[in-house]
Amino acid sequence: MLEIGNLAPKFCAPNQDDVEICLRDIEGRWIVLYFYPKDLTPGCTTQACDFTDAVLEFDDLDATILGVSPDDTKKHRAFIEKKDLNITLLSDEDKKMCQDYGVWQLKKFMGKEYMGVVRSTFIISPDGKIAAIWDKVSVRKKKTVKGEKIEILHVNEVKEKLQELQANY
Repeated sequence: MLEIGNLAPKFCAPNQDDVEICLRDIEGRWIVLYFYPKDLTPGCTTQACDFTDAVLEFDDLDATILGVSPDDTKKHRAFIEKKDLNITLLSDEDKKMCQDYGVWQLKKFMGKEYMGVVRSTFIISPDGKIAAIWDKVSVRKKKTVKGEKIEILHVNEVKEKLQELQANY
């Protein structure tokens, strides 16, 4: 399992336009690399839309957002067009990236066990190291603060952590 401070596993994968994106080509920037199970499902759609809504804020932080799932590039293109997404989605059909980042795991649903992507997010620093990790991500969490229920968005947690990391980098 990856830990903070480890070198990020190298990768090359096609995006929604069948253009290969490699870590070596974007090193030197902050990278938000998030893994999700499947295009056009409720949680994955919410997550992709949340990152799209915040893309300009991440641009201001000199960060690149990359979403990764085992779906093929055509499904990614359809997902982007249907939901008007403004982020890059990488196709990991052979699940090599998922395995390298430790997110391809045994899951359980309604008593059935199967292998799948555990929703996870990594921040990679400009020097290519893992700077933050979230595993078993809840895209939106409900929390009670001073008797009031509030919703916490994962994308905001990532943005705040990125700001903190950059201040101490």
